[in-house]
Amino acid sequence: MMSVSTDVEVGSVVVHTTKNRGFTPEEIAERCLDKIVSVADTALPEVRAQAHAFKDHIRAVLVFYMKEAANSDRTTVYNALVDAGQKDLAELIRRM
Repeated sequence: MMSVSTDVEVGSVVVHTTKNRGFTPEEIAERCLDKIVSVADTALPEVRAQAHAFKDHIRAVLVFYMKEAANSDRTTVYNALVDAGQKDLAELIRRM
């Protein structure tokens, strides 16, 4: 008879949802930050403070560039709609 023994660890799963809308740049940035910056609760207070200050800075940078990306995408969609002869729809997108 053959026997196999293994240890399996399952990571945690987190689900984020919204109702009748997409995620805001701020919400996406917060999720992203959890992957980029972390600091142990047992770290020295000075190290924790520095990590939190860095995280705050990165949050602001992420939110700024995510908003820029959303605006750029809207411009692309606007121009595609104008090119397709859908000026009224393009104008609705532009005003978002």
